[in-house]
Amino acid sequence: MKMERRVPRPAELAPLMSFKKFEPNGRARRLAKAHTIADLRAIAKRRTPQGAFDYTDGAAEAELSLARARQAFLDIEFHPAILRDVSSVDTSVEIAGGPSALPFGIAPTGFTRMMHAEGERAGASAARTAGIPFSLSTVGTTSPEGVREVNPDGRNWFQLYMQKDRDKSMDLVNRAAASGFDTLLVTVDVPVAGARLRDSYNGFTIPPQLTPKTVLNAIPRPEWWINFLTTEPLTFASLSEWQGTIGELLDALFDPTVDFDDLAWIRDQWPGQVFVKGIQTVADARKVMDLGVDGIVLSNHGGRQLDRAPIPFHLLPAVRKDLGNDAQIILDTGIMSGADIVAALAMGADFTLIGRAYLYGLMAGGREGVDRTIHILRTEITRTMKLLGVATTADLTPDHVTQLQRLTPRG
Repeated sequence: MKMERRVPRPAELAPLMSFKKFEPNGRARRLAKAHTIADLRAIAKRRTPQGAFDYTDGAAEAELSLARARQAFLDIEFHPAILRDVSSVDTSVEIAGGPSALPFGIAPTGFTRMMHAEGERAGASAARTAGIPFSLSTVGTTSPEGVREVNPDGRNWFQLYMQKDRDKSMDLVNRAAASGFDTLLVTVDVPVAGARLRDSYNGFTIPPQLTPKTVLNAIPRPEWWINFLTTEPLTFASLSEWQGTIGELLDALFDPTVDFDDLAWIRDQWPGQVFVKGIQTVADARKVMDLGVDGIVLSNHGGRQLDRAPIPFHLLPAVRKDLGNDAQIILDTGIMSGADIVAALAMGADFTLIGRAYLYGLMAGGREGVDRTIHILRTEITRTMKLLGVATTADLTPDHVTQLQRLTPRG
């Protein structure tokens, strides 16, 4: 059958030839092209000097722990229920004695203004707008008072590395409490710094030092250097200044003698909720809960400490079974999508924390980049819940997910 042809009318062509409105703001233009966290990572890598990017992107030694944690989320199978009313879904949760509009918060990250000059202020203000918790690290580059300034009525958490100088550690804890921080995350998996080899190969120091390599690397990234050189010098929540590598700094700061008695003492000093971050065995999860803390964070520090450490997502079902339904369990490490977060909730987590995903957004576009990270994850969470036939986070159960096996112990 021969097709009939005719000359198109101008009125018919007009709708087909409309051009997208040009966005004059370069930051908004590039962020609009990011539809996944991986997209934000690619933008971040183009715009951030190698040392700062690799500090965020890298992990310890051969980086097996990080790769395995991410693979664990890829190795799942969802089981959707059909014919459910999912015209609207509720993504909110209760965690650490308060609400969160989404089932994730921003994890504590060190040296954050090295990634982008806006640093923790961008993260805290974005968290305030989104209605989610923001966590400040002991080795953050903004003070507790600075975080409170941009997030005065939101939920701020403080992450504690117990230092060799106990008085300095507790002074910082007291400042966080006085600034209205409601939850303390006591990190217990850093008796010494992990071997973060990318930092060693890059010669990455605090503050960054100019070498022929860093100068060449800076040429295509002038915005980062302009921001770094024209904003206030780096300051730290926990120390006044430092000259040396990050690993040397951590080893100089952290106290490898901290034990369970110290944890019990810290618990008694804090007026709000206390979570222990860095739990990697069922036995340790039980032991710290028996000490009377409010919850735990299953985490291997994003693969940045002990390489070949347990995979938190794989450990989650066993810990939930041992602790029961009343214990509060937060999960981090390896999360790169909203589907990962939904899977974690289904397998027993009450909440999750995002570290690298947040920093990729920050490096890609400052505060607006963090907003984009949250938007992407919120969209993915909502879509995944609807496709699973789930209207609230409380409705997620292990029946919705199967963890497929890749690494299994040899008998």
